[in-house]
Amino acid sequence: MRRLLMHSPSAVAVLWIVGYLSLTLFPLLVLLLHPAPSGRGFWTEFSVALGFIGLAMMALQFILTARVNRIETSYGIDILLQFHRYTSLVAFFMVLVHPVILFIAQPETLQLLNFPQAPWRARMAVLGTLAFLAMVVTTIWRKPLKIPYEPWRASHTILAVVALGFGFAHALAVGNYLGLFWKAVLWGGIILISLWLIIYVRLIKPWLMTKKPYVVEEVLPQRGDVWTLALRPLGHEGFTFEPGQFAWLTLNITPLSMREHPFSMSSSADRADRIEFGIKAIGDFTKGIKDVQPGTRAYLDGPYGVFTTERYWDSAGFVLIAGGVGITPIFSILLTAAQRKDDRPFLLIYAASSWDDLTYQEELDALKEKLDLSIVYVLRKVHDDWAGDTGYVDQALLEKYIPLHRGSRHYFVCAAPVMMDAVERALFELKVPVTNVHMEHFDLA
Repeated sequence: MRRLLMHSPSAVAVLWIVGYLSLTLFPLLVLLLHPAPSGRGFWTEFSVALGFIGLAMMALQFILTARVNRIETSYGIDILLQFHRYTSLVAFFMVLVHPVILFIAQPETLQLLNFPQAPWRARMAVLGTLAFLAMVVTTIWRKPLKIPYEPWRASHTILAVVALGFGFAHALAVGNYLGLFWKAVLWGGIILISLWLIIYVRLIKPWLMTKKPYVVEEVLPQRGDVWTLALRPLGHEGFTFEPGQFAWLTLNITPLSMREHPFSMSSSADRADRIEFGIKAIGDFTKGIKDVQPGTRAYLDGPYGVFTTERYWDSAGFVLIAGGVGITPIFSILLTAAQRKDDRPFLLIYAASSWDDLTYQEELDALKEKLDLSIVYVLRKVHDDWAGDTGYVDQALLEKYIPLHRGSRHYFVCAAPVMMDAVERALFELKVPVTNVHMEHFDLA
């Protein structure tokens, strides 16, 4: 399930970016404090520099995926995971280019590829690179290779630890730049922090979650093959969230199993005693939601996400654009706004395959009595008596309904990737400020 968001960067967000760049380059700058070994040319030193930057980026990947609240609230976990993917590829490229340049600059080093006879420092480099390669391949082609999510996630963690461990061991064994004790301690500290984050996310945090369990109260069918999973806290007060956010859900097993899935809350943000999720039956896990029995134990890690109107109290109103089950976080936004008696105008443009696929349709229409809410249903399959809009949410349809003063509203879009791309292009052509557009689509893995 992936979530991609667009929102204006805050000063704190910019500060985190500066911090990331500083941490990436800092180990390299520290290395420069010690004179380079004599007799080594520019390309050899450049190769080493790429290797150290790649190693630093590998270590920082553990921070990006640790769900650190202060970082996540600046961007959203979706943006962080996207950044994690791209920077992992950059790190992998640097790790690969590092030996290639070395082989060209010093052809005699090609003998290090003879694994049985190579010294251990070279073997560790090969093993680390192969682990990194396996991690990249199984991530990019997970779905074509038909690797189930849970085994992939476990192997992804193991391969990441192996790649980082062998990479650091290789640099330490070579010793040209880490020969000084304090430099080895510096890099060792970076590696230990990364490994600690893995232990915290995979072991300590799941253990803490077991102290605040939830129980399934009921499972309700909705239009569009969607099921509402309602949970209530067991022995604690639950958590509060901002409408539009999501949480990682674990059902009927210990959180230590790593079988958790992210879903948006569909209930009011003002009810911590009952948290609901709108889940569409499209995969192995989600197709089994309808069979979950009341009383089943559940665990939640959340809330996460910045796809929420709560950050824009100065907005004159909101345009909400949903496709299919993308209505889930938007329904939470509208339901919460109604309960809080928000008097600003809301425009909902909701696209679905047919009338029967409009999840929460009756509840949405009822909200028009409590909110200044206008709803535009867009259907692809219609009967002869349908008088509403048909087809797709394109530029012409948006121009027909969105306010003339584009910058007076904030736009929240949640749908399938194809619709997301089309809506994004259309809003851009209609001169909607990019800082006013907030997008989210589902596919985190």
